[in-house]
Amino acid sequence: MTNHIDLGTVLRQTISASLYSNLVTRPTGAAVRTQIEALLEDALTTGRALTVIDFSHVSMIDFSCADEIIAKLLMSHGAKGHESYFVFRGMTEDHWDAIETVLERHGLALVVERDDGLELVGVLSGTERRAWDMLKERGRVALADLPPNADESVDVVREALEGLWRRRLIMRANDMYVPVGELA
Repeated sequence: MTNHIDLGTVLRQTISASLYSNLVTRPTGAAVRTQIEALLEDALTTGRALTVIDFSHVSMIDFSCADEIIAKLLMSHGAKGHESYFVFRGMTEDHWDAIETVLERHGLALVVERDDGLELVGVLSGTERRAWDMLKERGRVALADLPPNADESVDVVREALEGLWRRRLIMRANDMYVPVGELA
């Protein structure tokens, strides 16, 4: 199941302001995250949910809101054992400074949809980046069909894919891996 959450709409509903489009202050971020989590609870009744978080109608986000919304959302939904997957859309340079700082501070990564395709951003090892690139190039990969790599053993690639899955950056169905955003 794929859900779409427009942060601009959630922000306006949360603070009851029709023209407000800036995500600033920690209390605003906490209120927006609470609303997002309520929407996600409905989506998780199937056990697995892919949610597109859309920044297109948000002018700016400060560090405290990025921490409240992005970091806490990623950390709580990864830890609860839910299969919650996220793709972030509509991010601009005005959003990026705060988001990048939060990702680095918490050691997080996320899938961003850009005009030229999906990108994995944040804190990742070199092996995780190469595994993502291989998976993105192939579309999906079965564990039994992992290609030999001159630089890394199949076990190292498998562990990198498992790490990406545990961080909910890729999806797994039985022995197949697929980039999260390919299903958005």
